[in-house]
Amino acid sequence: MATTTLPRARTAERSRLYEWLTTVDHKKIGVMYVATAFFFFMLGGVMALFIRSELAVPGLQIFGEAAYNQLFGMHAITMIFLFVMPMTTGLANYIVPLQIGAADMAFPRINALSFWLLLGGGVMIMLAFAFGGAPVGWTMYAPLSVKEPATGVDLLIMGLVLAGTSSLLGSINFLVTIFRMRAPGMTLLRLPMFGWTTLVTSVLLLFSIPVVTAGLVMLFIDRNYGGGFFDPALGGNP
Repeated sequence: MATTTLPRARTAERSRLYEWLTTVDHKKIGVMYVATAFFFFMLGGVMALFIRSELAVPGLQIFGEAAYNQLFGMHAITMIFLFVMPMTTGLANYIVPLQIGAADMAFPRINALSFWLLLGGGVMIMLAFAFGGAPVGWTMYAPLSVKEPATGVDLLIMGLVLAGTSSLLGSINFLVTIFRMRAPGMTLLRLPMFGWTTLVTSVLLLFSIPVVTAGLVMLFIDRNYGGGFFDPALGGNP
């Protein structure tokens, strides 16, 4: 029976794609972080253009009140959680192991998992926009975020939880890498300034992200399972 084979160039292209999708190399993961962050930066920039176009003259020109609020909220969430944080993480992924003389990050597979969690969270956040997911503002304060019935708010919460989990795993990975995998002679006092900024940022994320994630989980429970974390009538606190 005759068999067909893929052209060598196409096979090599697929091999390179598979290599990037399954990589645990800190340099490639850093590049993917930066590329993903830049993609979301472009989306956030388009949202900013729409916002400024709406504000060019008084009155409503392009969007209604609800659509404008959603656009404004999604722009803020995109720029903070899907550009600034992953861009910093991507640069640190590429640079920090090289600066301290480490062969890779302390937990390469968790490093890859952090990236894919971020990408999945970003996709869910963008889908939330399609389902009216940000009329509650980018801060998502209760009680408005509890009462808003839009399905997109739940997608937004889940996407932010994934992005927060990615940041938490990344911060632990950076802390272990910097403290335990420095080359001989590379003391903390000899650590380059970028390494110190990564270290301090990781400590701050380690203390702050679990609190934010817990708040998002409680908000999700209030919205879908009758919880009372933010409902004063049930003993909660908005």
